[in-house]
Amino acid sequence: MSKERIDGQETPFWSMGPFKVRLPFVHYRIEWPDYFQGLLMCAVDLAAIPLMTELLGMPFEVALAVVMLNGLFYLLHHLLGDPVVPGWITPAIPLLMAYCVTFPEGPERIHALISFQLLLGIFSIFIGASGLAHRVVSLIPQAIKSGVIIGAGIAAVMAVFKVDGRFDTYPITITVAVGIAFYVIFSRHFAQLKQSNALFNMIGKLGVFPIIVLAIIIAPTVGETSWPDIKWGFSSPDFVTLWNEYTVFGLGMPPLTMFLSAIPTVLAAYIVLFGDVLQSRAILEEADHIRKDEKIDYDPDRAHMIFGARNSAMSILGPDVAMCGPLWAAMHVVIVERFSQGKKAMKSIFGGAGSFRWGTNTGLLFMPIVTLVQPILGVALALTLLIQGYVSVRIGVMEARSQRDLGIAGIVAAVLATRGATWAFAVGVVLCILVYGRDFFKGEKDKTFVKDQAQ
Repeated sequence: MSKERIDGQETPFWSMGPFKVRLPFVHYRIEWPDYFQGLLMCAVDLAAIPLMTELLGMPFEVALAVVMLNGLFYLLHHLLGDPVVPGWITPAIPLLMAYCVTFPEGPERIHALISFQLLLGIFSIFIGASGLAHRVVSLIPQAIKSGVIIGAGIAAVMAVFKVDGRFDTYPITITVAVGIAFYVIFSRHFAQLKQSNALFNMIGKLGVFPIIVLAIIIAPTVGETSWPDIKWGFSSPDFVTLWNEYTVFGLGMPPLTMFLSAIPTVLAAYIVLFGDVLQSRAILEEADHIRKDEKIDYDPDRAHMIFGARNSAMSILGPDVAMCGPLWAAMHVVIVERFSQGKKAMKSIFGGAGSFRWGTNTGLLFMPIVTLVQPILGVALALTLLIQGYVSVRIGVMEARSQRDLGIAGIVAAVLATRGATWAFAVGVVLCILVYGRDFFKGEKDKTFVKDQAQ
């Protein structure tokens, strides 16, 4: 039985240094709509498999082992007090793949991935443990923050609509699925329907779950995929081959030169990752104004230590091209939207985020679920990228505090999406110096946005 929360306070927890331990049934209840979403949304987790088979030549079963390990580490966030749905560092995936392909396929390329992910993990832990995350958040000029978040959204959309990309492969399925998903999640009209109709209210509570079911039916019907070949039993990840041929246990530690060569890519990826940290906080702050009954404590330092530990552990146990990020923006906004509907919809944000990730882990265990969603993995990935794009652009624009901020942010975003994070950060710094001069960190504030009118 979960402990009762006093209105206006945090959900009960066990204190463990900087972490706040919360366990299912002890500190929060299972939110079944979010759990069942997770069962099918494991399709997005599985969408990392083609990335690994393409870059590293991994067999399907070996890549599945990496996905399952990553799934277990996802649970650390809500269990240790981070009220988010964690995911990949999605916009940085093209950046990492471009870096890794400069090395020959085989042990050398795997060492490049291991050194990158371990260095990123250690760097993130250092930032969090030293308390620098708060300072980083406050020191980055608002225009650059805005540009990084907008650019991450644009990069996500570009990944779907690029020539010969996922949209060209599944044009009808993606159009229908994404259209319905945006209507259900973001439409004011559907929000009104939920208030007056029990059926629409139930559909709204299920988030993207019915959209994935619809995609499973539409894609083979229109000939964009084959019908699922359902197999029974439990999934069979190949951990033995993973550890013997793709980790330090079989290949040894990368040479020091590998770590040195990875530093620029690590810094570039961190800039994108930092945007996810900003986005996590911004989305939760929106909900915090609505749900006064639960105090939400989002700590960037704690988040850094958790996803830093995840990246460090995965670099040793199962190097992952998708990386370990602080946020799955698409699902986080779905969970927060439902949380914002009140206590009857979701008692605690930890129950929603935790139940969803318990659901994805359960889905990965069962072959019927894995084989059911396998044909539409590309559609599921496109869905989460486009929802992330929508949310990133919306949040990023609102981070700007003036028209000059927004102008700088637009250029930073475009550079990030086309030339990468390192170029974007450099361009942002130069523009802020040229535009603001001595007020580089402070920038300016005007009445561009309605949110600033009363201030």
